[in-house]
Amino acid sequence: MRLRPTPTMIRAAMALLLLLLLLTAALSSSPPGITGDHVTGDHVTNLNHRPIIGILAQENLQEDRSPQGTSYIAASYVKYLESAGARVVPIRINRPEEEYVKLFASINGLLLPGGDVDIETSQCTQAAKTFYKLAVQANEAGDYFPVWGTCQGFQQLSVLTAKRNLLTRTDTEAVALPLTLSSDVQRSRLFRHFPKNLLHSLTHENVTANFHQWSLTVQDFNNNPLLKRFYKILSTNTDGKVQFISTMEGNQYPFYGVQWHPEKGPFEWIDKPGIVHSAAAVQISFHMASFFVSEARKNQHKFSSEQEEETALIYNHIPHYKKNFYFVQNYYFD
Repeated sequence: MRLRPTPTMIRAAMALLLLLLLLTAALSSSPPGITGDHVTGDHVTNLNHRPIIGILAQENLQEDRSPQGTSYIAASYVKYLESAGARVVPIRINRPEEEYVKLFASINGLLLPGGDVDIETSQCTQAAKTFYKLAVQANEAGDYFPVWGTCQGFQQLSVLTAKRNLLTRTDTEAVALPLTLSSDVQRSRLFRHFPKNLLHSLTHENVTANFHQWSLTVQDFNNNPLLKRFYKILSTNTDGKVQFISTMEGNQYPFYGVQWHPEKGPFEWIDKPGIVHSAAAVQISFHMASFFVSEARKNQHKFSSEQEEETALIYNHIPHYKKNFYFVQNYYFD
């Protein structure tokens, strides 16, 4: 005897079919990094779930630097990366190039932090130049190696790519601003999967912390073929007189620059205007860090031994609390 499907059975079957279709669509549209593998172009690479990112130190220009050290890394950058699942290795300045080459082969990404050293002649910039060259060569050879520059790091990327200093003085010291996004945002790696509510906050609220006196203007960017070929503009800002670039990313390589400070909202509690601790600012910080760490997960560099790795990690150093200083905590190095 053959059973005839009842209206209830038909409705249940249709509901199940609809659910399966919705699940299939959701999985096919998942952003990169959700599954165990990541598709890059025509290649599928296994993700590295233990990424280690190098942060470049810089000269300690403070008069009261002794006895802490002659160079430093602000702890907020370390916390920023750790919050998204990465470990950190400090990259010290004034080291031989062969040491940098060996370290480059051991880390999975590079962060160039903000600061106040000479953008052309400092030891920090000289080290940045070495790592920039190594990162370009690696990516050209198919070795996916991401680089992130914040504030001074953004400026270093612009100088290294343009092969000249094109920075212009702007009135952007200690001010929070919304971003003006470009038309390239929808096809960018950085913002393509960014939560819509946070994109709204980025463009409608004063949530990006700006602590810089020099900027790369849109005009100078567009007039320099090297910069235009290498990067695309994702956002701009203005100090009321000058339109400058606030976010950019590499066209072919995973290089990213932000003139603003996503790490300050959650981790810097100095009493200065321009730092916003709102829920939106903190969430934006996490998503920016999470994106960069997800890029570092695509790199397979590693230390030659577990002991070498443990010796290199930032855990071997103690951050110092500096009341009324530019940063709340710093790691110092000799």
